[in-house]
Amino acid sequence: MSKRKVKIVEVGPRDGLQSEEISLSIPTRFEMISRLSDCGISNIEVGSFVSEKWVPQMKGTLQLVQKLIHSQGLGKISRKAQFSTLVPNMRGLEKALESGIQEIAFFTGASESFTKRNINCSVQESLKRAKDIQKAIYGHKIKTRGYVSTAFYCPYEGRMTPSRGIGVTRKLLDLGCYEISIGDTIGAATPNEVKRFLEKLFKYVDPQQIAMHFHDTRGTAIANVVASLDLGVRVFDSSVGGLGGCPYAPGASGNVSTEEVVYCLEGMGFRTGVDLKKLIEINQWLEKKMKRPMRSPVALAGLPRL
Repeated sequence: MSKRKVKIVEVGPRDGLQSEEISLSIPTRFEMISRLSDCGISNIEVGSFVSEKWVPQMKGTLQLVQKLIHSQGLGKISRKAQFSTLVPNMRGLEKALESGIQEIAFFTGASESFTKRNINCSVQESLKRAKDIQKAIYGHKIKTRGYVSTAFYCPYEGRMTPSRGIGVTRKLLDLGCYEISIGDTIGAATPNEVKRFLEKLFKYVDPQQIAMHFHDTRGTAIANVVASLDLGVRVFDSSVGGLGGCPYAPGASGNVSTEEVVYCLEGMGFRTGVDLKKLIEINQWLEKKMKRPMRSPVALAGLPRL
């Protein structure tokens, strides 16, 4: 990847929507993803193969994925679009394989307390699940991505030492994940903390294998994006309109909005390939669907006159 090119991983349709009170229908989620693809976003996390009883917002992910794959290249959805889904266990993997998805993601964390509350197992058990899934997809053309939540702070244990998140990251890479997303789950990290973590991490890991996933709870997300850029990170997770939060992280607000990330990066001379005007239009469309204002100052203020 070029040093001036940045990959945006849009997580709104999964990480964003699964924490919202309103559940969108399959056709509405399809339209959302279609619009995101049309504005130039190539990497989109479209759903999660979890229990619909516990996460009703993700109901119908199997049908949604199949419809998306069938529609690629036939309209707004680019043939180059890369869709991914979260797969928490072997039951979820069965649906993922049935769907035809070509990228899946595992979820674990640096904090034992948060991991137990979030996915009902220990960190070690979550890594065992990831290992089992990796074995099961051997021979299938499926890429795997890893999430490491609470890398900086845990809502139950407080500040995390960098070694905890780094250790989990290295284990996921050893299992075969091509990329690891490092999460500031409660949005408490500051740029200096991000730099310290990454400086230690990059003694063991290539920066090209790392993505950063910031929440904007305390208004530091964009500053943390810039700090990560300075150390060579070129992949960022974000959510259109700042959708999301975390039901297991009290007080955590939404993900950093894709509009803010794109506006900042493009203004700094980086290339995202995203049409910001179209992205703002999606924000406005989503406000009507979600029946509330979206968290995006860029969308609220609009683009400046050049």
